[in-house]
Amino acid sequence: MFEKELELIEKKDYTQLLSVIRDMNPVDIANLLSELPENKQLPVFRMLPKDIAAEVFVEMETEMQELLIRIFTDAELHSYLEELYVDDAVDIIEEMPANVVRRILRLCDPHTREQINQILRYPKDSAGSIMTTEFVGLRADMTVFEAFARIRKIGIDKETIYTCFVTDSNLHLVGVVTVKEMILAGKDIVIGDIMHKHVVFVKTTDDKEEAAMCFDKYDFMAIPVVDQENRLVGIVTYDDAIDVLQEENTEDIMKMAAITPEDDSYLRTPVWKHAKSRILWLMLLMISSTFTGMILTHYEAAFVSLPVLVSFVPMLMGTGGNCGSQSATMVIRGLALDEIENRDFLKVLFKEFRIALMVGSALAIVNTVRIMLMPEGTLALATVLGISIIATAVLAKSLGCCLPMLARKLKLDPAIMASPLITTIVDACSVLLYFSIAVAILKI
Repeated sequence: MFEKELELIEKKDYTQLLSVIRDMNPVDIANLLSELPENKQLPVFRMLPKDIAAEVFVEMETEMQELLIRIFTDAELHSYLEELYVDDAVDIIEEMPANVVRRILRLCDPHTREQINQILRYPKDSAGSIMTTEFVGLRADMTVFEAFARIRKIGIDKETIYTCFVTDSNLHLVGVVTVKEMILAGKDIVIGDIMHKHVVFVKTTDDKEEAAMCFDKYDFMAIPVVDQENRLVGIVTYDDAIDVLQEENTEDIMKMAAITPEDDSYLRTPVWKHAKSRILWLMLLMISSTFTGMILTHYEAAFVSLPVLVSFVPMLMGTGGNCGSQSATMVIRGLALDEIENRDFLKVLFKEFRIALMVGSALAIVNTVRIMLMPEGTLALATVLGISIIATAVLAKSLGCCLPMLARKLKLDPAIMASPLITTIVDACSVLLYFSIAVAILKI
């Protein structure tokens, strides 16, 4: 991907290299640096203009950031910190060891250090922890002309100028206005006359995922963050919201696979840490699955008298697990997107019950035909399997929708009630149902 750039670095043609990479996206420059040996990363990074270097630094992996910070002189580090937005500086600080954090805070100017400390005080999963305090604030009594004068004066240091939030003299949030609306209005128009007074906002203590979901729901570029007294203290921008959603989706996927979530990427996480994140769940599921063995042992006499019964156990368990996983996946997604609320419990359960009857009946019909074509197939055996499949489908889909909603009710992550756990529970229940029905119908 970076053949030309790597060739220029190999030739030490840094003049030509600079002309090439200064027009690249900061993300691509960071990826280019990650492919270089450590002894060449710093010389290439130092070539970059200070403003571009700061953007590239934000996009680097944590390990490379720490390496460069340790190599930077105090003057270099201070100059790069001056170019960083406060929320980006906070993100970097949260990943660094204590001695590096102390050095960064020591080299920040007092105002920036105060802003960083303010954000660091908020809980890690709160909206306050991902907000930036660098925003354009306007007053309702300003004219459009005065508003643009303010934007020109302070906008260069702000993370976004496209959405401006309006406050009163006590910094209480009273409205929002976009640059487009101001451009289309006359220069003597008062901001209070064109601003939107019904503002969607989040509080500093709200969950950061809730703040991120507002971007998906309302298509915002930025959302205001207020304190408990409705004073505007910061904003969350769409790029930070995307990071939060990606982080939450990754966490949910890992939980759904019965893996304790990890912060690092797959390749950077040590083998022992991967094993540690998986072994606890695997042990729990292994112990839970012993109930299936106990049920099989209890009905040993039944499959001794009719051995063919055992051959259908894997099919029945697999069908139950798949049915439960389908329902759990749909319900977990619905809960994550706020399409399903706790009050919808009975509505969801009834819908999944009807779905289970339909798919269970279809599977039972196909299975009946299959059994009747077998040499040892009988109508009684087909009836046992048909009823068992329908009952298993109903049970599995009911559990698949109920358990995630129960987890939400108990303030737990619904993702923990995903495939592995549901499959383990359904396995035991489906076997119990199967042999109970077989004993009742076949009289064995």
